[in-house]
Amino acid sequence: MPETTPVTSDFLTDLPPLGAQAERLIELGVHESAGLSAAELRAFAEAAADSEGTLLAVHPDRVPASALAPLLRREDKPGFVVTDMPDVDDFAPSGIELPDAPLYLLAGLDRGDHMANWSPDETLPALTKEDRTPLLLTEGIHWVLQQPAALERNHCFMTIGSRLRKANGTLDARTPAIWISNGTGRDGRERRNAPKVGWCWWNNRHTWLGFASTTGRRGQVQEVAGT
Repeated sequence: MPETTPVTSDFLTDLPPLGAQAERLIELGVHESAGLSAAELRAFAEAAADSEGTLLAVHPDRVPASALAPLLRREDKPGFVVTDMPDVDDFAPSGIELPDAPLYLLAGLDRGDHMANWSPDETLPALTKEDRTPLLLTEGIHWVLQQPAALERNHCFMTIGSRLRKANGTLDARTPAIWISNGTGRDGRERRNAPKVGWCWWNNRHTWLGFASTTGRRGQVQEVAGT
């Protein structure tokens, strides 16, 4: 396993206040896609006021990755899903239990820069040993929606909490990732520098991809705020 030094930027832990995150999702229309009213989203954020520094996420069953990815923006260019990943929404939580609620919170986000040039197969047990769990693809997109600086050239990330289970019960060898397009190949020149949802092989290493993760379990308001 490669030896590396943590280089994740400290400022990435400074997420916007939950109220501002709620307004961002409302501005993008995410609440409508999730079947929620703006008032419900604002009420959730207000009830979680004691949990600042966390990320507000919508359950992937309510709003899938294919609906969230186009909402990403970088240099005024919208995000997109690579053409050879039409099954992006079939990548589901693997070994991760989500709250039975449309909205939940994630604490202690880390981009995993220090694990760049590790394979997903090498990374997962290391995260488990550190009592961390990898982000889902939808959670990674939510992070970049709220904090665009989390997606940085040469410091992008995989979201290996989402896996695709095939009909025979085995896991697909692909794992989702979020990075920045170079505008080559099927991406198209017009998409250069746009946020990109794609995939990498489970056993491959990439020097420019870390592994986004969170501490503990995902929490609902009553669990995180202690109400």
